[in-house]
Amino acid sequence: MARDELVQSAIDNWAPRFISNGIDANDFQRVTNAIERWDDWCQKWSECGAMHEQMGEKAEAEEHYVSAGYHYFLAAISYHFGKYLFVRKPHELRVAHEHVVQAYTRALPYFDFPGEHVAIPYEGGATMYGVLRKPWHTPKPPVVILVPGLDSVKEELHIYGDDFLRRGMAVLAIDGPGQGEMEFEHAMRFDYEVPIKYAIDYLEGRPDMDARRVGLMGVSLGGYYAVRATAFEHRLKATIENCGPYNPIENFAQRPLISRETYIHRLKAATVEDAMDKLKQFNLQGVAEKIKSPLLVIQGRRDRLVPAEQGERIAAEAGSRAELWMFEDGNHVCNNIPYKHRPQQADWMRQHLY
Repeated sequence: MARDELVQSAIDNWAPRFISNGIDANDFQRVTNAIERWDDWCQKWSECGAMHEQMGEKAEAEEHYVSAGYHYFLAAISYHFGKYLFVRKPHELRVAHEHVVQAYTRALPYFDFPGEHVAIPYEGGATMYGVLRKPWHTPKPPVVILVPGLDSVKEELHIYGDDFLRRGMAVLAIDGPGQGEMEFEHAMRFDYEVPIKYAIDYLEGRPDMDARRVGLMGVSLGGYYAVRATAFEHRLKATIENCGPYNPIENFAQRPLISRETYIHRLKAATVEDAMDKLKQFNLQGVAEKIKSPLLVIQGRRDRLVPAEQGERIAAEAGSRAELWMFEDGNHVCNNIPYKHRPQQADWMRQHLY
C-alpha cells in the first residue's frame, strides 16, 4: 500500500508513543494498515474509538465495571491519537476531542485508582480543566502535576499517573493553554508558571491534598513547560522533564511537517513566520539556572524531534540541582524504553516528596 508522506511520518515518529501510552498493539497495526491518506487518519482512529466506546457501554449496562473502564480508556486514547495532529480539519479534530474527554470521564469511576474531572479557576475568569486521581489509604497525599506536550493531552498521561499513584502520590493531569480542553480558545504560552500557579492554588483549596508537597512532570514540550514553571513557581518541590526542548526554534525546520503545522495551529499563529516570532519566547536561556529544587532531566540520544544536546544544556545550566538520565537507545520521550525510566522516575519523585 502506498501511504502518503504524512501517514508514514506519523507511524515512523510516534508508533512507540501510541503503544506505551495505551493503544492496543493490535489496534495500532490494524488501523494504520487501513490508512493510505492523512485525510482519513482521524476518521479511522475515531472508528476504533467508537468500537471501544460501544464495548464500554455494553459492559457498563451489564455492571461489568472493570471492563467498562478498560474500554472507555481505549476509546479515549484512540480518539486522542486520531485528533492529536489533525489540525487541517478543525471540525473533525474538535469532534474527536470531545469524545476523548467524554470517554475518559466515563472511565474515571472504574479505574483501579478512580478520579474526577475538575475545573480549575484560571486568569480572566476562564477555566482550566484537569483530572485528579488519588491513591488508596493515603490521607492528604503529596501531588504530582502532569503536563502534556505540544500534541498530547491530560488523558494521554494516564499510565504515567498510575506509576505515581501506586507509590502513594496523587496526580493532577492538566490541559494548559493550547492543550486539550484549552486548545480552542487559548494559545500556547511560554510562561507556563502561570497555569501551574493556578493549579497549585486549586490544590491548596483541597483539604484532601497536601499542597506543601507538590511535584511536576512534563513530557516533550511539557518538559520545557516544567522547567520554565519550576524556575518561577517556588512551591514546587521536585520536577521531572522528559525530552523537553531548550529552544524549539533551533530545530523547528527539522521537525515533521505535521508537527510544524501543529505548532502554528496551537500558537494561533497566522503564518510560519508568525509562529517563529512567537516561539522566540520559548527559550530556557537564563531560566534553568534559576531553579532551586531538584530537577530530573530524562533524554534519549536517538531523539529525532528534540536533539539530545538540548537536554544536556538544560541539565548543565540547572547545575547542582539537576540529575541527567541520558539513554543512548532512547527515542523522543524514550517511549521505546518505558521500562527503563517510568518506574524509576516515579521512585525518584517519591523520594523527594516523602
